[in-house]
Amino acid sequence: MEHNPLLDHQGLPRFSQVRAEHVEPALAATLDQARNELAELSTADDVAFDWALALESIKDRVHRTFSPVSHMNSVVNSPELREAYNHCLPITTAFYTDLGQDQGLYQRYLQLAEQETIQQDPVKAKLIEDALRDFRLAGVALTGPAKTQFKDVMQELAGKQARFEQNLMDATDAFQHHETEPARVAGIPQVVLNRAAAKARDSGLSGWLFSLDPPTYMDIMAHAEERDLREHFYRAWVTRASNQGDHDQRFDNTPLMDEILALRHRAAQLLGFDNFAQLSLATKMAGSVDDVMDFLSELAEESRGVAEREFAELTEFAGLPLQAWDVNYYAEKLKQDRFQLSEDALRVYFPLPKVFDGLFEVAQRLFNIRIEAGSDPDTWHEDVHYFRVMNQQGSEIGAFFVDLYARPNKRGGAWMDECLVRFRADDQL
Repeated sequence: MEHNPLLDHQGLPRFSQVRAEHVEPALAATLDQARNELAELSTADDVAFDWALALESIKDRVHRTFSPVSHMNSVVNSPELREAYNHCLPITTAFYTDLGQDQGLYQRYLQLAEQETIQQDPVKAKLIEDALRDFRLAGVALTGPAKTQFKDVMQELAGKQARFEQNLMDATDAFQHHETEPARVAGIPQVVLNRAAAKARDSGLSGWLFSLDPPTYMDIMAHAEERDLREHFYRAWVTRASNQGDHDQRFDNTPLMDEILALRHRAAQLLGFDNFAQLSLATKMAGSVDDVMDFLSELAEESRGVAEREFAELTEFAGLPLQAWDVNYYAEKLKQDRFQLSEDALRVYFPLPKVFDGLFEVAQRLFNIRIEAGSDPDTWHEDVHYFRVMNQQGSEIGAFFVDLYARPNKRGGAWMDECLVRFRADDQL
């Protein structure tokens, strides 16, 4: 077999070289090596902080092997890559569950926590504390049938959550709306019309062929003068991957939601929590479920009056009872009327390079860092940008990719992923 880029753990992943056929062999080789090394660590006689670093190094190699696959499954999805990802996801999930339930590793972390040199170092103490917490949340205290059941639940949950995301992506990509009359697309920004016209030509059609990607949807909701067109897109958007609307029922997530909720609840119960909310908060800053609910209730109470006044004002401006598909449209009209401010008119003043320059200038002023374009990065798509983050001394302290544009086979919305973590082994990234 040709060189497997997923087994090259130096530097950034070689995204453009990764193929579906690389995934399973790379993961199998990495996990085999990891299990052999973990067996030695699990029975080590003497442990020091270097022992914990060795364990982190093992986990980092597994992360470097599978994280590019997981990321590409979300940004350049294909049937072949999806099949490889779905096949390997339960294998990866089982590895991490087994690691988290390894009593030998857990006991040695407990030994580290008792060492005075660890307790006197706040950073090391925090790392050990978080590791022990993660062991407990992985079910290290479970025994017998409960331990087996927890592992089965986590396997099933990982698969169903992945299926949920894939259904949402597929339902969004499957939507198309064709228009041929100019009056029907009045008000829609020209940049959106240009994309829709190009898509129509590619499909052998006249007029405009609209998709349901977030930028198209938001622009139609804010600018399309045809009320029934806005309603059509609104209903299509809010019923994606559901049993409502005209979507392909193959992508219906309704049963999956019930199953995911039940599995999350069962996992929480097995770990001794009353519900999944308590389990989720175990790794978050909020102290309790009651704290979160109190905050949300207070936020709703403080916001409701303002929202009602603004909605009444918008209704008066529109001169008709507003439906959900009217709010963004008339809000944009009100902004234009009151402030002579139009998002579409502003668009030409904010081309992407200028936005980047302004954003990076703000970052430099606030944090004393410099952000500069990286040279010739290996990316998963031609639209991706790569930037390096430099400190005041000119040393690179981080980097990031930017993939801004919606496209088919890409997860929608604004979100982020991690490529490399901050862990360093032998001073090598």
